[in-house]
Amino acid sequence: MKAVLQRVANARVDIAGRTVGAIDAGLLVLLCAERGDVDALADRMLAKILKLRIFADEAGKMNRSVQDIGGGLLVVSQFTLAADASGGNRPSFTQAAPPDEGRRLYEYFVAQARATHPVVVATGEFGADMQVHLLNDGPVTIPLQMTA
Repeated sequence: MKAVLQRVANARVDIAGRTVGAIDAGLLVLLCAERGDVDALADRMLAKILKLRIFADEAGKMNRSVQDIGGGLLVVSQFTLAADASGGNRPSFTQAAPPDEGRRLYEYFVAQARATHPVVVATGEFGADMQVHLLNDGPVTIPLQMTA
């Protein structure tokens, strides 16, 4: 399972001109389920995201988590994180989970986030053509990968 985290001042997802998910300060989570990923990997990924200390404390050091600041999560499915462009100029996405399994793992991750994180957990729409708007705070962008 892969994710790219962006610390944001605010972010939103629009589909066909309509906002479907939005947060103020927090994390934009671009999430990719890969072949062979299981619920336990999603649980580990979520735990890491919620505890990752990438928000400034009173001294300006990255020492606080999204939980510590009461920040939101905007979780967006992003199968293109599984891209392999090593063989040419057109990326292959064969490492991405099949659509049904990718959707199931994405929905599982979101449900676990909502059950665990008492602040706003917003989403995009799995498989939709989305426009993601964000104001990156820092900028701070962190790639994560969980493997079995």
